[in-house]
Amino acid sequence: METKQPVPRAILVGIQLDGVDDVAHEASLKELGRLVETLGYEVAGSVSQKRGGIGGLTVLGSGKLAELAAITGGTGVVGGWTAPQKSKARQRFEAAGAASAEDPVPAPQAEGERRPEFVIVDHEISPSQARNLENATGAQVLDRTGVIVEIFHRHARSREARLQVEMARLKYVAPRLRESASGSERKRGVGAGESDLDLDRRTVRDRLAELKEQLAQVQRDSAQRRTARRDQLRVALVGYTNAGKSSLMRALTGSEVLVADQLFATLDTTVRALKPDAKPRVLISDTVGFIKQLPHDLVASFKSTLDEALEASLLLFVVDASDPTYDAQLEVSRTVLHEIGADAVPARLVLNKIDRVDAETRAALLERHPDAILLSAKSPDDVAALRETIIAFFEASMVDGELVLPYAKQGLLGDIYENTRVLSEDFDPAGRILKVRGLPGALARLQRAVAGG
Repeated sequence: METKQPVPRAILVGIQLDGVDDVAHEASLKELGRLVETLGYEVAGSVSQKRGGIGGLTVLGSGKLAELAAITGGTGVVGGWTAPQKSKARQRFEAAGAASAEDPVPAPQAEGERRPEFVIVDHEISPSQARNLENATGAQVLDRTGVIVEIFHRHARSREARLQVEMARLKYVAPRLRESASGSERKRGVGAGESDLDLDRRTVRDRLAELKEQLAQVQRDSAQRRTARRDQLRVALVGYTNAGKSSLMRALTGSEVLVADQLFATLDTTVRALKPDAKPRVLISDTVGFIKQLPHDLVASFKSTLDEALEASLLLFVVDASDPTYDAQLEVSRTVLHEIGADAVPARLVLNKIDRVDAETRAALLERHPDAILLSAKSPDDVAALRETIIAFFEASMVDGELVLPYAKQGLLGDIYENTRVLSEDFDPAGRILKVRGLPGALARLQRAVAGG
């Protein structure tokens, strides 16, 4: 009988910086907990502290560090490190923070309960800070960036996504490589004079160069596919992770895309046609979700994925209206899109999960965002209304035109029906005469094709 492996346990560490209110701090820790659960870990509790910054050698103050070490079974001491002298004002501030009612002390370790094997910090920390925390707590330390990178690594499915994630992962791991116990020994033969650490770093550099070359080829192929869709009507769903984009995608297109109540359930861009079919056809793309403190390398790596948003005709900003921090989430989404230049694309705000919002909150949302679309992806009526809004948006940009299709070029008929709405059809000795309605760019391209240009 196969023995089931115990679920790893993790303790969360949050630093409430100056200017961050309690609601935002608690929401960030809650989000970190969901990220950790997405990895398959059990959240055993959390330790928080109010501090002016996270630049210290151990992130936490000495009192909180000792409290964390008591939970994980560590010594609370960083070997070879002497705590710097603090002013009396700083000592009083940290003592008040440690004893505040809003920061409860975690319950003592229950008899027989496994201690957390992981300490997860809700900020990006340096490799030296991580080592110091590991020495003091006896647990493996990950920061928020490390957790997100690992989730991306596990959830990437397409070849492009896997290449992008591996690059981001190697860039994260490279500065955290450590000398092995035999690191002082020198290698013989190829690489003579290099330590184990030097070889590891060179291996990472070589692999990154190889991945970069492979990714360039994959992205050229993706660019060609996007070019083929250039004249089509395209809508991109963008927004914070777990805002309900995949649920809305499934409702709008009838596709069997993955819908899961976890962060970053889908990483690969999915493109499907709007259902029921519209004429011309409308393509809907579901892009990777954003998150607070998304690692810069992942933003850069996923630029080609986000190009779906850059090249769309319409962006739908999907927001979880039931989340009290939705405003901050919307700002994160807009900031990332600004980085890739997609903020110039026409956009509509979609306040999703409105079925979880009471009447008073709904009225406040409407007053604050009068042009927003309020809906629930679970409501067929709401989804049908959104479909009509999408079609009306494109309808406003369409023009009427005429195509005379020679009998020798009847193979273009399918392309015409797919990219325009055929209003009437007639015949004369020259060929098939079609009165059509579509986007100017699509009509120009079809007229060139019909004329043989």
